[in-house]
Amino acid sequence: MGVNLQKGQRVNLTKSGETLSTIVVGLGWDPVKIKKGFFGIGSNDNIDCDASVLMLNSNGKLSSMNDVVFFGQLVSQCGSVHHSGDNLTGDGDGDDEQIVVDLNGVPDHIEKLVFTVTVCDCINKKHHFGLIQNAFIRIFNQKNNQELITYNLTDNYSGKTALIAGEIYRHNGGWKFAAIGEGTMDNGIGDMSNRFF
Repeated sequence: MGVNLQKGQRVNLTKSGETLSTIVVGLGWDPVKIKKGFFGIGSNDNIDCDASVLMLNSNGKLSSMNDVVFFGQLVSQCGSVHHSGDNLTGDGDGDDEQIVVDLNGVPDHIEKLVFTVTVCDCINKKHHFGLIQNAFIRIFNQKNNQELITYNLTDNYSGKTALIAGEIYRHNGGWKFAAIGEGTMDNGIGDMSNRFF
């Protein structure tokens, strides 16, 4: 059983003497159930959220768009980060999208991996995270499927169109995770990426 984190908490991803090489970062969300008509209950259909990871250098910046892994670029240029692909609805249990990170393969100049979720076509469709519930980010060891951490994003993100869910960063020769949970008004991964140039 992994550690449940609250916003702002940080945790080492490896215990003393334990080797961790490949992790899976799972991100999930569900459309809010809404009443339809007089009798029916449905959901906010076709709210498409997109998970991404931004690979930042020691200055906390992106060197180029090659360091952004998302539905349009499923593998990092270095090959250490792989995205599972786009889930268009958020329906179903468990992770909606997963990002696999080979920690040993992350280039030395990359100091931080920032995990984000944006609402696709949010302006035209008037979608935002107030229409999403049960959002979370979790990390597990790919080798044995042992869950290391879970962070449930429970703040009120109504009106926000993007989330910085969490980040993994280098620390004393290892890696730590920070629960961020920051909502923004960014319109897609392009706007989110521009924050880090």
